[in-house]
Amino acid sequence: MTKSVSAVGFTFEKDQSDLIEQKLGRIAYADDLIVDLMLRVKEDKKYYFDATVNFRWGANAHVTSDDYEFAAGLNKLMDVLDLKIKKETDKVQEKGK
Repeated sequence: MTKSVSAVGFTFEKDQSDLIEQKLGRIAYADDLIVDLMLRVKEDKKYYFDATVNFRWGANAHVTSDDYEFAAGLNKLMDVLDLKIKKETDKVQEKGK
């Protein structure tokens, strides 16, 4: 999986970068299913998280979240992203049966 993480309008602090890497570990189980993941974080009074995942079989998932706190917004995004990946892999496995 190719990961692209970018900050828009600000620069990640070391602890924010570490937190992103740690949280992306939650979807490590899907490494071989995902071609690439693009995560953008924008700061404008709040943190806005925007992630797009492209799967090997051509499908993609787009999730967003926002929060005044960086960690809380990232957690919300990862919860939704994790769920989307599980649903998408379940759909593909159902078709394969």
